[in-house]
Amino acid sequence: MYFEYSSILYLLFVLVPVVAYYVWRAIQGATPALQVSTMAGLKGASAALLKILRHVPFALRCVALAALIIAMARPRSSEQFERIDTEGIDIMFALDISTSMLARDFKPDRIGAAKDIAIQFIAERPHDRMGIVVFAGESFTQCPLTLDRATLINLMKDIETGLIEDGTAIGNGLATAVGRLKDSDAKSRVVILLTDGVNNRGEIAPLMAAEIAKTYGVRVYTIGVGANGTAPYPFQTETGIRIQQVPVEIDENLLRQIAELTGSRYFRATDNTKLLEIYNEINQMEKARVSVDSFPVYKEEFMPFALAALAALLLEALLRLLVLRRLP
Repeated sequence: MYFEYSSILYLLFVLVPVVAYYVWRAIQGATPALQVSTMAGLKGASAALLKILRHVPFALRCVALAALIIAMARPRSSEQFERIDTEGIDIMFALDISTSMLARDFKPDRIGAAKDIAIQFIAERPHDRMGIVVFAGESFTQCPLTLDRATLINLMKDIETGLIEDGTAIGNGLATAVGRLKDSDAKSRVVILLTDGVNNRGEIAPLMAAEIAKTYGVRVYTIGVGANGTAPYPFQTETGIRIQQVPVEIDENLLRQIAELTGSRYFRATDNTKLLEIYNEINQMEKARVSVDSFPVYKEEFMPFALAALAALLLEALLRLLVLRRLP
C-alpha cells in the first residue's frame, strides 16, 4: 500500500501538541469536572473507572482525526498484471503405438520414454496449442488441439500399445495429424512424428501425406527411435516374459524425405538422453514470439479509514449522550 498524497500525512504531527496540551491541562487540574444529570448510569463504577471514561471521548476524537487524515492522503494498493501476446504455434504429436514400441532399449521402454519426454516438452510451451494423434495399423486422434495442459498431459499418459490393430501406418498417422492442423489459423503449424519402424499398413502413402502437409504449410519433424543394431524386446511365453534381442528396422530414408519435403529435419534417437536432446532442439527451433505487457491495477484503500473515523465519532457521541451526559 502507498499514499497518493503522502504530504498530507504530516498533519498527523498536529496531534502531538494537541495531546500534549490535553495531558498538561489534566495534570494541572484545568479540566472542569463533568456535570451529569444522574448517577444512575454510573452506579457501581469505581472512581478509577470514571477517571478513565472521561478521557475516552478525547481519545476517540483523536482516532477519528488521524483516520480522516490518512483517508485524505488517498491510500492505494496495486497489483501487477501481465498481458501476453504470442504469434501462436500449433503442434500435433503423431506417436507410433505399435507393439514394437515396447522394446527396452529405452527406459522403461520406447513408448514410456516417448511419453515422458513429450510431457516435458508440453510443460515447457504453455502458450502453444497442442494435440495428439496415435497410430499403429490405423490412426486416431487422442486429443485435438488444446491449451488445456492438464487434459493434454493426462491423455498423453493414457497412451499405450494395443489400443488399435497392430502395424505401422506412418502415412495414416501423418495424414490424421495434418488434418487436425489444416484449418488452423496459427502462423506456424508443426507435426512431430515419432516412429520405430517401417511403413507396412494404411491407405495413405507416407510421401503422399507429406505432400499434403507441404500443401497446407505444415512442417513435419520426424524422429526415428531405436538403438543401433538390435534391441531387447519382451516376448510373452507360457512361462512368463522372455527378453530376446530383435533387429532394429527404421526407414530412415523415408523419414528424412518426409522432413525435407516439408522444410523440416529428421532426427535419430538411440536412447532417452538423445531423445530429450532432440525435443530440446525442436523446442529451440520452434520458439514463439512472446511479448509481455505489464501494467499495474490500482485499488483505493481509503474506505476502511473513513469508516473508522465515522465509527470513532459515533462512539464518542453515544458515550457522551448515554454515559457522560452533561447538564444544560
